[in-house]
Amino acid sequence: MSQHTFFVAPTGFGVGLTSTSLGLIRALERTGLRVHFLKPIAQPHPGDEGPERSTELISRTLGLTPPAAMPLAKVEHMLAIGELDDLMEEMVSRYQQAAQDADVVVVEGMVPTRQSSYAAQINQSLAKSLDADVILVTTPDGDDMASLADRIEIHAQAFGGPSHPKVLGVIVNKVHDLEDEALADVPDGRALRNTLKSFAQALKQASVRLDTEDFRLIGCVPWQDELNAPRTADIATLLKTTIYHPGDMQQRRVMEIALCARTVPNIIDRLKPGTLIVTPGDRDDIIIASSLASLAGTPLAGLLLTGDMAPDPRVVQLCQPALDQGLTILGVSTNSFDTATQLDRMNREIPIDDRDRAERVTNFVASHIDHAWLAKRCDTPREKRMSPPAFRYELVRQAQHAAKTIVLPEGDEPRTVQAAAICQRRGIANCILLAKRDSVEAVARAQHITLPDGLQIIDPDAVRERYVAPMVKLREGKGLNEPMALQQLEDNVVLGTMMLALDEVDGLVSGAIHTTANTIRPAFQLIKTAPGYNLVSSIFFMLLPEQVLVYGDCAVNPDPTAVDLAEIAIQSARSAEAFGIPAKVAMISYSTGSSGSGSEVEKVREATRLAREREPGLLLDGPLQYDAAAIASVGRQKAPDSPVAGQATVFVFPDLNTGNTTYKAVQRSANVVSVGPMLQGLRKPVNDLSRGALVDDIVYTIALTAIQAYNNQ
Repeated sequence: MSQHTFFVAPTGFGVGLTSTSLGLIRALERTGLRVHFLKPIAQPHPGDEGPERSTELISRTLGLTPPAAMPLAKVEHMLAIGELDDLMEEMVSRYQQAAQDADVVVVEGMVPTRQSSYAAQINQSLAKSLDADVILVTTPDGDDMASLADRIEIHAQAFGGPSHPKVLGVIVNKVHDLEDEALADVPDGRALRNTLKSFAQALKQASVRLDTEDFRLIGCVPWQDELNAPRTADIATLLKTTIYHPGDMQQRRVMEIALCARTVPNIIDRLKPGTLIVTPGDRDDIIIASSLASLAGTPLAGLLLTGDMAPDPRVVQLCQPALDQGLTILGVSTNSFDTATQLDRMNREIPIDDRDRAERVTNFVASHIDHAWLAKRCDTPREKRMSPPAFRYELVRQAQHAAKTIVLPEGDEPRTVQAAAICQRRGIANCILLAKRDSVEAVARAQHITLPDGLQIIDPDAVRERYVAPMVKLREGKGLNEPMALQQLEDNVVLGTMMLALDEVDGLVSGAIHTTANTIRPAFQLIKTAPGYNLVSSIFFMLLPEQVLVYGDCAVNPDPTAVDLAEIAIQSARSAEAFGIPAKVAMISYSTGSSGSGSEVEKVREATRLAREREPGLLLDGPLQYDAAAIASVGRQKAPDSPVAGQATVFVFPDLNTGNTTYKAVQRSANVVSVGPMLQGLRKPVNDLSRGALVDDIVYTIALTAIQAYNNQ
């Protein structure tokens, strides 16, 4: 079974998000699945001082140990300074902790509030970054079915719409006027299925856009007063009351609140079990009447006295028998109106220590979720999509594990110095800067860069001569003599390449101030191609909003033959898989299938045939037009029998002109980050940088190089 991720997204405030998460996990566990949980971002309520509520409730109720949520203040700081990408990488890291040994991970999104207006943006980014199936959670809130359907659709659109394959459906919570007797948790679940079916039909009749088999009503949870009733002790905590007599405040629950200011005969009908009586502290008559009702067997939730007036001791003594039977008396300083307002606005979330309520809510919600359908969904094989934050996270993690040494010939170039410091500090690679120490330190001072311990700086003048003899030997068939070798070694890229050739380092990264040819030529001469390959090619990792694609060859081979193109396809597929991207290779042309002719199409067609012969197990097809390869609906129309059309992850272009133009057009027009070019086909990794590379680009290229070195072992 492949691992599934369900992202639980609220349509607004007060939908019972954590209660739904509890029930969803319990429902999935009942099917035998191993379910883990993640609340990526903490959202404390006013007055919350302990651990993050959702995480702690899940831990105490279900016995799970989720990773800690990121503090909201840190999230807001990262958003304020434009670090959304870094934030998503951190979220992926926390997700990976939660996902270990799990069949399913339930991820709880942010709740939109007046203070968290960015919650919808974060939820969209989280769902994409984690490649999660989205389950919306909503409540009717007194709306008619048409308004409810519209609200559901509006929020579904934020994740791609009701027909998007990643938007599974909705759980409607707190449904009033729903006959719960009809929803009894019978063994075969027929009552639940019938209710879900009728409610779903009503939703679909209200909105034709929800009338799709891909979007389901996953749960329909009735409102139950007792499940939303706080303990009297919770009221005392939230209002910071004075406790005149605790009574049974830990056990009794507040089902109803009655503001009593009339005479006793006019409040008798309000003295019911579970009622919290709110009255001024000098209303001795109401205090006595409440005590009499309690003695008569009516378990009131308690008395809340307003106006900062303690009850008269003589009245308390008179009422002592009722107090002995568990009646609670609390006091607040506010007047009755302000107190009633506070009670109306108070947080009704389940307190983390209310195990009884949490357990009952968990079981109740679970019994109203279509867990059989969810289990079937989890049984369906899931195609992995590598999101950009997941890709960046995996790059760093794998590079840290590889623990390789990377030489940087442009050792005093400011961006390179900063990238090397970051990589050294984060353990991405052990970096060697080829430059004079004084020059590197001057750059560091000017750029306010702290050079970490362990960052090596090698003066090229001090070591150059010892590479002359080995270089002459490597190039002995090419007529290279010692003076010529010494002259070539004046170029730090050549010097770094010799260090790589002699296994003194594991990889090389250059190009911030050198041309691609200047970086690649020494590698061709001194490193040579890997066994089984006859050429060197390149790929870019294109970090599109929802997934990472591979483009090749966009930097090295101007006009590859069909044989070359077949090899580029195989190299690109292997590189994709090495970085966690399932390889589905599209051989791109201006024609799809047999619809076109001409020498360029024939070259792609022949390359496809050769690649299939060489790697028969590889998912590869061509010729395919770009839209037929990338867009499912176009692929179904133009190439219905293709195993790749509409779902390609690796795009192999017919020549450098097409590939370089396409990658730059996508990168600039769609504001897409591209990582690369990464060279493939060499015995040892050498990678080129764009001369406009940012510091992050250099960091990720160093990480790529370290992983290549590890995979080449």
